[in-house]
Amino acid sequence: MLKRVSLYFTFSFIFFLLSCNKPKVRETINVASNQLQDTVNLCIGDYQTPKQAKRQLAKFASTYNNTEEWEKRAKRIRKAFIKGAKLDQIPDSIRNAAFNPIIGKTHLMNGYTVTNIAIAGLPGHYITGNLYKPTTSKGKNPIVLCPHGHGFSPDDYGRFRPAEQKRAAALAIMGAVAFTYDMVGFGENAAFKHTVSNALQIQTFNSMRLLDYLCSLDYTDCTKVGITGSSGGGTQSLYLSVADPRVTVVIPVVMTSSYFFGGCTCESGMPVHKSKNHETNNVDLAALFAPKPALFISDGHDWTANFPKLGFPYLKNIYKLYHAEKNIENVHLPDEYHDYGFSKRKAAYKFLAKHLGLNYSAILNKNGKVNEDFVRLIHTQDLKVFSDKPIVFMKGWSYEWSDVYKQKIEELKEKNNIK
Repeated sequence: MLKRVSLYFTFSFIFFLLSCNKPKVRETINVASNQLQDTVNLCIGDYQTPKQAKRQLAKFASTYNNTEEWEKRAKRIRKAFIKGAKLDQIPDSIRNAAFNPIIGKTHLMNGYTVTNIAIAGLPGHYITGNLYKPTTSKGKNPIVLCPHGHGFSPDDYGRFRPAEQKRAAALAIMGAVAFTYDMVGFGENAAFKHTVSNALQIQTFNSMRLLDYLCSLDYTDCTKVGITGSSGGGTQSLYLSVADPRVTVVIPVVMTSSYFFGGCTCESGMPVHKSKNHETNNVDLAALFAPKPALFISDGHDWTANFPKLGFPYLKNIYKLYHAEKNIENVHLPDEYHDYGFSKRKAAYKFLAKHLGLNYSAILNKNGKVNEDFVRLIHTQDLKVFSDKPIVFMKGWSYEWSDVYKQKIEELKEKNNIK
């Protein structure tokens, strides 16, 4: 399993490098002229070893001894992240544009509804997904965004996955308004290819835009906002927590690592980790969320295997500066793998219930155990907003790209005098 996951991210990087030389796909936001220089500052995939990451975290920790010094660093890193992701280049005319929602079919389920919705994102582009809402609720409901990760199986794909449906449905039963949505170039999100060079920017903007929309609804509480996803969805969760101060609870699942930076353009295809003015990694970025509640779920068979010993202590020390150790947790499952399986969902439900004021008992059976049997899965076709259009199916990458990848790396090094 680990070998298969590692190969996937390796070839994600390969495909990103190849895409840099392809024509841009309907890009509506300017890409800086120094794109090649940005490329050599990227921290992609296994950018460093765990030992190097340990030294790097120690170097970061040496720059602060108190809350004031930490917040000075945090402000600089956050600013550099936003600049590196080019979120500051999105004009207000786009950020504040009308949502023009397309409301599709609503499915009446057992205690909740699922509505197929698309809202306007970048010009000519719609953000597609499904809104899960409790059928009965008092007052305003907390919001939970549910981004998905990468995957290439037609039977277990994107926001249509059984795990995605179960998680969103359970959250709705607990009293939240949950929204599952497509990654760039996945599902019904076909305006951009997933390998477009600014996928990281587009996906982060999509999450911010969806939060804008959800906060505009009269039945949501924008003071209680959670986001959780696994793998690439965990990266999206982390990045939104850095970019948008409205997020109050974050749960990145099987993703946060101090030495693995994500191997896809949507995770590490822009210089958010390193520039002439800053250096960071995903654990350090996660620390920017302090002192707000954060849960990190890790497993024993991917790059989060050593998170309890390497990444989590760094984060706890930041939370100690705020006397907020109770707000940060790590659930480590050493015998499990890279997914958002039942045991991981159980941990997320409990944490979200605690910090968003949800009704955890609503998903417990008579024995006090979490039970998702009430969820009736909806067929992919029935969850689509645009029923007459095929979904975009992102297939896996080929081993044939390896030689091209090596050649591209050498070209970048030669052009930038890197040895």
